Amino acid sequence: MSDAIESVSTAGDRSGERVAEWARTRMGLRRATGTGGSKARPDHWSFLLGEICLSSFVILLVTGVYLTFYFHPSTNQVVYDGGYAPLRGQLVSEAFDSTMHISFDVRGGLMIRQAHHWAALIFVAAVLTHMMRVFFTGAFRKPRELNWVLGFGLLVLGMFGGLTGYDLPGDLLSGTGLSVVNGTLLSVPIVGTYLSMFLFGGEFPGHDLVPRFAVIHVLIIPALMLALVAVHVLLVRRHRHTQHPGPGRTDRNVVGLPSRVYAVKAVGYFSLVAGVVCAIASIAQINPIWEYGPYRADQVSAGSQPDWYMGIADGMLRVMPGWELTFWGHTLALDNLIPLAAGLGFFLVMGAYPFLEAWVTDDDRDHHLLERPRNRPVRTAFGVAWIGVYAVALLGAANDVIAVTFHLSVNAVTWTVRIALFVVPVVLFVVTKRVALGLQRRDRDKVLHGRETGVIKRLPHGEYVEVHQPLDARELHVLTAHEQYRPLDAGGRDGNGRTTRAGRTQLFRARLSRGSYGKGTQIPKATAQEYDEITGRHHG
Repeated sequence: MSDAIESVSTAGDRSGERVAEWARTRMGLRRATGTGGSKARPDHWSFLLGEICLSSFVILLVTGVYLTFYFHPSTNQVVYDGGYAPLRGQLVSEAFDSTMHISFDVRGGLMIRQAHHWAALIFVAAVLTHMMRVFFTGAFRKPRELNWVLGFGLLVLGMFGGLTGYDLPGDLLSGTGLSVVNGTLLSVPIVGTYLSMFLFGGEFPGHDLVPRFAVIHVLIIPALMLALVAVHVLLVRRHRHTQHPGPGRTDRNVVGLPSRVYAVKAVGYFSLVAGVVCAIASIAQINPIWEYGPYRADQVSAGSQPDWYMGIADGMLRVMPGWELTFWGHTLALDNLIPLAAGLGFFLVMGAYPFLEAWVTDDDRDHHLLERPRNRPVRTAFGVAWIGVYAVALLGAANDVIAVTFHLSVNAVTWTVRIALFVVPVVLFVVTKRVALGLQRRDRDKVLHGRETGVIKRLPHGEYVEVHQPLDARELHVLTAHEQYRPLDAGGRDGNGRTTRAGRTQLFRARLSRGSYGKGTQIPKATAQEYDEITGRHHG
């Protein structure tokens, strides 16, 4: 019995050591590379996306603080007597009245309010685009899985921050959005009614929603986002920046600008982003609540559209058939539950992808060099298919506007979106994979035969050939520096070297590995022997 206890203790200790080692590596507590890497920053245009995220977030904080001095988060009814004449004398909420006051009576208030809204749209767009850059280049690999999770958390918080801010003014458009939120909450089995009553402070629309959303929007979400941004920046400094492959660039160094030069450029980037946001806010109107009017529970705003980042949720709700199921005395609103579950799974798969890829590749090494998207055809195709689902669902959120604008049947538009949600991602996956394989094949030919010059030469025996120019060392390095994984085997081996039977998990892992890195998923890159043979033949 003592031996059994000792073996269990040893296994537990080893598990604890693995967890501790995982945490030390991902948190940057143990640096596997040399010092000084954080003193240089890569100078590549794609890293500007992260600067746009940070700059727009700062603009959001500054403009948000300004707006809180004038906004009154209350649903109490007052008589409007502000600067917009068509609404004078009408009963409106204090939230709507204060928003109108900001827009028409506070000097520069409308521009600040619109700058806040535009900065929110730009922030979410920049975060999503930045994450796609990280995804397609493999920057999420060890030791940066936590950075990916933090970025994913910022994306989700940004979306909910926009939703809560979008619903604060108390106009008819925001009330229509709240009706959708209420319907989604009510569709949750068993506890849906209680969730709705808790959020709205009673029967919809209630009296506590605006104050509660204001607390969430002004205090809770910004505090969480500030914490995530701080931890993200700290981890970036601990792990150093990733960089694109090239001569002299390895996993142990960073080639780029000194920190002082980068800091000066960062100030310039912020000034540019702030200037663009202010320019857009000055000339492009957004969310004109005076045209919608105050919220009325018996009215719905025609042609209402959410902000683009919530379009996927609204689109799935619009195109879902009105299915219901009675189960144990409870009515399950599948037309809300299925889109809710699909949207949740849609984002969770992307959030957990770094861990899934590490499990499929069985690669536990640190990676600081980025990958070219074409060199990971399956991953790139999966990312494009993900974007395809998002884009189709976004079009579904505008099915009524599309139908009216192009004089089509709204049912025809809805059915087109329904079919496209299943067809478009598959087509994009296949096409993207084939394009990536074609680019890989072209890179292989360029390495072995050089670049085409367009010069035709006649050989002594009468044959005409095109002259190829050999690639320089830099181009050869970029085209051949990437690694190619081999698919994992389903079975394992015991301590005596005998093959063991694979379980269901191992078989599933092996299938994913073969689908990602097996036959037909990558073009073998040129070897040094092939290069020497062909170049020698050309020189001869």
